[in-house]
Amino acid sequence: MTKLKIETGTKNPILRAKSKPVKKFDAALRKFVKDMREAMMKEEGLGIAAPQVGKNIRAFIVVMDYNKKSERILAMINPEIVTKSEEMEEGEEGCLSLPGKFAKVMRHKEITVEFFDLDCVRQVLNLRNLNARVVQHENDHIEGVLFVDRLAEGAIIEEIDVKRKKGDKDGEKRI
Repeated sequence: MTKLKIETGTKNPILRAKSKPVKKFDAALRKFVKDMREAMMKEEGLGIAAPQVGKNIRAFIVVMDYNKKSERILAMINPEIVTKSEEMEEGEEGCLSLPGKFAKVMRHKEITVEFFDLDCVRQVLNLRNLNARVVQHENDHIEGVLFVDRLAEGAIIEEIDVKRKKGDKDGEKRI
């Protein structure tokens, strides 16, 4: 297990850079994705993107169907959101790279995302609600965008003690 450090801060150049496409689907990529998964689980997140652990490549992992029987973790390599619904939905978001900060963010309620899995097989998913929100949030990371960039003017950013929140049974997972 390689311990990956979570990059933090709104001015962090790694988090603000547009990521490069993945070209090699090999054992090194698999190991990196496994290490990302461990980092995400340790921090109790719903997703994590490569830039958040210091690598500017177009890769992220997400928890789909959170808290349901069908819950699973997916790696998305070179993802592209190809359609977005006109209908928007507001929901609270936090971020592993902005610990303790939470705010209401407007996102498309439904999206279609194309990506490659770790075997370099092209996949297409139609997502809605929280699944769509998590993918949009992580996709923003590989574009150098943070959730605070998506806030409406005058939006309130709630600050919570992360240590308290992580140990609290009622605490929400962070995207």
